[in-house]
Amino acid sequence: MSKNYTYMVECSDHTYYTGWTNDLEKRIRAHNAGRGARYTKPRRPVRLVYFEMFDTKEEAMRREWEIKQMSRSAKERLLDKG
Repeated sequence: MSKNYTYMVECSDHTYYTGWTNDLEKRIRAHNAGRGARYTKPRRPVRLVYFEMFDTKEEAMRREWEIKQMSRSAKERLLDKG
């Protein structure tokens, strides 16, 4: 069974982008090549700062949604714990 990841990257403008994937390394490469997401394309390079691993896509997508609802300060607290 493949693993699924919820991840957060820090963009070059110091904003955060959260997403999910089943291939973390490939996804980060895609972001830095300008193919990852519309949000990150003009904010390259991005740097992986956090990730969590899940057994199912649904769990990863649910966690992505939860993190996207967080304030910046809550995301930074999450990074400090990670």
